[in-house]
Amino acid sequence: MNSTSRYRIVAAGIIGNVLEWYDFAIYGYFAAAIGRHFFPHQDPVAQLLSSFGVFAVGYLMRPVGGALIGHIGDRFGRRRALIFSVAAMAISTFLVALLPGYATIGLAAPVTLTLLRMVQGLSVGGEYTCSMVFLIEHAPQRRRGLMGSLAPCAASGGILLGSALGACFAAAMPTETLNAWGWRIPFLFGLVVGIAGYVLRRHMQETVVAERGKRAPIFETLHDHWRVVLRIAGLSAFLSVSFYLSFVYLVSWLQIADRIAPARALEINSFSMVILLPVTIAGGWLSDRAGRRPILQLATVLGFATALPLWRLMHHPSAELALLGQLGMVLIVGLFNGALPAAIVEYAPPSVRCTAVALGYNVSLGVIGGLSPLAATWLVERTGDEIAPAFLIMATAVISFLVILRMSETRRGPFASAAAIAS
Repeated sequence: MNSTSRYRIVAAGIIGNVLEWYDFAIYGYFAAAIGRHFFPHQDPVAQLLSSFGVFAVGYLMRPVGGALIGHIGDRFGRRRALIFSVAAMAISTFLVALLPGYATIGLAAPVTLTLLRMVQGLSVGGEYTCSMVFLIEHAPQRRRGLMGSLAPCAASGGILLGSALGACFAAAMPTETLNAWGWRIPFLFGLVVGIAGYVLRRHMQETVVAERGKRAPIFETLHDHWRVVLRIAGLSAFLSVSFYLSFVYLVSWLQIADRIAPARALEINSFSMVILLPVTIAGGWLSDRAGRRPILQLATVLGFATALPLWRLMHHPSAELALLGQLGMVLIVGLFNGALPAAIVEYAPPSVRCTAVALGYNVSLGVIGGLSPLAATWLVERTGDEIAPAFLIMATAVISFLVILRMSETRRGPFASAAAIAS
């Protein structure tokens, strides 16, 4: 494979993740404006809660989307699955930009918005895991960890792109204009990324596993490989909690616990996510040399040992110390996130690889990760201890570490790569 073909494969594999996490960021950024447009004129807090409720519905659809798009990937090919997911996300994001508000079409506005978010949730559930499978299957044996780490990097890049674009529009437009119609423009931009993704994927070579099972992939996975799904979910648990608490929940936590200004909290988080990109790539690269298990074990041990000290460091009115504490979490999360894709893709059976990875990963990310900010808020309220979220990270570090102990090293094991996949 020449360098041009490899670059096209990488671009085709990551562009859907950029789009989908871009949408994740801009929806959260403009949640207040969306609440005012699509829900009845009531208390502003109720509108915001309604907006985030619709956001949560999309998350709950992730396991369903993983099963659906995983089925397409295992039965009809990776290309078809990836084209389906990027098209579903691009079209639904574009329609959110054009959707009339509650004042124009009444109850149809929040209902339609909910349906569109469900479609986006379906797309996210299959896109991320299918793109991991695609990238790793097309990677040289000694670079599967590195190629796999590009999927989480693309997701982080999409979040940064959405946040940056949202901030630019907020700075360039008067608040009244932004709230009236300006928030729609970033959603329209999503169509451009979607078209680019469709074109890239439309021309990539189709790949289907040569030895397919006779049953539907979802039934074969749940009947014959349910232990694999549980182990992938358990392995992903540490990432689910540590990522969402360290990069989503933390922005609000810094404002409440440390009284850091919202703009400053966002600056700290954005800078940390920029540093997360090279650390994630380093995690994948190191897993190609030292093995998946050593890097994953190192990250979970560090997570257990340093979660409390790092959160105590972040629980400080000094923004510089808070940043230093979050950078410590960047090192831990980045190492784990870089090595994880290759580990779970190599561990999954080839005939149901997309489905098994999607189910295990999305159950963990969608349920455990999605509920972790709520659990952290409840824990702080019940205990009165602002450092309590660190205990959630420590608990999942133990869970994932125990799962790693029961998994064999896959770096040099047998693997059905792209060369062994039939057209």
